[in-house]
Amino acid sequence: MNALIADMHTPARLDALDRLGDEIADLSAHLDAATARLLDLIREFDAREGWNNGFRSCAHWLSWRVGLDLGAAREKVRVARALGTLPQLAQALARGELSYAKIRALTRVATPESEERLMAMARAGTAEHVERIVRGWRRVDRNAEAREAAQRHRYRALHVYRDHDGMVTVRGRLEPEIGELLIQALNAAREALYQRRHRTFDDASSGDVSAEASLEQQQADALALLAETALHHGIDPGTPGERYQVVVHVDAPALADPEAPGQSVLANGEHVSAETSRRLACDASRVVMRHARDGRVVEVAARTRTIPPALRRALHHRDNGCRFPGCGVRFGQGHHIRHWAHGGPTTLSNLAMLCRRHHRAVHEEGYRVERDLGGELEVPPTPGGPAIQ
Repeated sequence: MNALIADMHTPARLDALDRLGDEIADLSAHLDAATARLLDLIREFDAREGWNNGFRSCAHWLSWRVGLDLGAAREKVRVARALGTLPQLAQALARGELSYAKIRALTRVATPESEERLMAMARAGTAEHVERIVRGWRRVDRNAEAREAAQRHRYRALHVYRDHDGMVTVRGRLEPEIGELLIQALNAAREALYQRRHRTFDDASSGDVSAEASLEQQQADALALLAETALHHGIDPGTPGERYQVVVHVDAPALADPEAPGQSVLANGEHVSAETSRRLACDASRVVMRHARDGRVVEVAARTRTIPPALRRALHHRDNGCRFPGCGVRFGQGHHIRHWAHGGPTTLSNLAMLCRRHHRAVHEEGYRVERDLGGELEVPPTPGGPAIQ
């Protein structure tokens, strides 16, 4: 036995193992450099909307074309977009100085101002060490995230005006989840409108569809259809659980506790705050997915409604509109007074109707909705709190 151990530690054997280790490290650096190039290509493909030919997002296209798991594809798109504004991290990956695992973690919190400091810490630690740094950084950075969400909300705008030739120009900026809602509505309207037109042309004897509308023209026609439909049926968004087709991917820990680590992104990879995810999850369809450690989906539960239809009808009948003091808007969204992610029950006594504006105030702006001892709804004053925008 001693002779065998001695043979394992001969200089020749140790040198061979060192060379093998060096080859593994070199190949890993080359793989990271290739990953950097891949991310550059994904970012360009995404920006030029090369996926917009029947796929819902760049991640869905990657899942089909490259065979990535959808969760891994979303993460690739997220990291690719982030590196577009983080040149030092992008270069470190391209040179093989930092692994993709470290870069992926850092892009969750890095900004152009902080990337150099984060990169220095990443060089000195393992990928697990970097994950711990990121978790701590995110806790500190929650206030910055809240300020960013408030700034996005403050700068929302939509300009509609007549141009010199009589055409109407529409220009604006929307918060990510509202913009995604508009995109989904336009896609649905465009599909309904142009499928109907194609059926009409197919049935017609002339069948000349040579003047096919461009995507931009189809978008304009879809917006017209949305306006006509809204005016025809009345400005009532209907049941929120049915209305929302915006998909938000949020990790369970982040949903239960905004301070906890975890992703909170739209289906297109755009980051939204944990509180925004909690607001959207108050009244939506819910699908629970279990992931393996490498990000693969290994189990998908059936879709369930956060608020069942019968309970929603009772809620509408009882509240008859937004319950925030002084509001009274006649339609709204179901709000869990104690969020279901915290174990709050989905019962009539734990629900309240809130319009979109006041639902946002409760989740993102620090207001609280409570029931007093008599069961009446109240909103305690928030000393020094922000004005509801």
